Amino acid sequence: MGSYDAVVVGAGPAGLTAAIYLGRFRRRVLVLGAGRSRASWIPESHNTPGFPDGVGGPEFLERLTEQAAQFGVEMLEARAEELARVGAVFKVSGPAGIEASAVLMATGVVDRVPNLPGLEAAVRRSVVRMCPICDAYEAIGERIAVLGNGGNAEREAAFLRTYSDEVTLIAEQAGDLEFTQAAVKWTSADGAQKTFDRLYLALGCEPQSALAAACGARCDASGNLVVDGHQMTSVDGLFAAGDVVRGLNQIAVAAGEAAIAATAIHNRLRGVKV
Repeated sequence: MGSYDAVVVGAGPAGLTAAIYLGRFRRRVLVLGAGRSRASWIPESHNTPGFPDGVGGPEFLERLTEQAAQFGVEMLEARAEELARVGAVFKVSGPAGIEASAVLMATGVVDRVPNLPGLEAAVRRSVVRMCPICDAYEAIGERIAVLGNGGNAEREAAFLRTYSDEVTLIAEQAGDLEFTQAAVKWTSADGAQKTFDRLYLALGCEPQSALAAACGARCDASGNLVVDGHQMTSVDGLFAAGDVVRGLNQIAVAAGEAAIAATAIHNRLRGVKV
């Protein structure tokens, strides 16, 4: 593949936003993306700035991809298998030899989800949701269930009580869940039944930080990559943005961090200390 000014690992909102900025900085950029971005699960977002009528995750990603391509960004659907700093450059092992002066990790997180028939289709219909910050406004006054254990689930249930007085916390494995076209049916262990309009999953997620960590990047106790004010990790020249950095998994946050990281990379490449 050759040598690049920057390689972006991850083709979600953070990675594509950074690529747009870097392309407009007239940098040679490669985006490596494998599998579906977490954002592709979004049926319709109403808290993404600039979309008053809402925007679906797949459409939003398509727009970002198209915009990046306008500025010469190269895209490759492939997984970065290994990352190593060798002298002044990074070597990325994947489908071909790739070198870059800087790397941006935008690898995101993977949600922990229960093994339930019809779960993905229920997410597409907005019956099952994963982010109350993103879409609890659309659940005002509805019957809401929160699935999870421990403090995280309890905090999510408390958060949702801003929007509804009917919020029920269900411990994982505490009964059976079944999805209909527009609702969730729960049968408890003792046979009691209840119907909900929405089910929020509060089972946590796994930051996809292993590739950067293997390169020497420091992670916090939750596995998120630790960055400085310019989004650089503890490895010189290795940056990170988006969900893999912090727990507030928001498109707006990812875009802001990506802009900061891309600008720092550009300034670094032109010899300005960051």
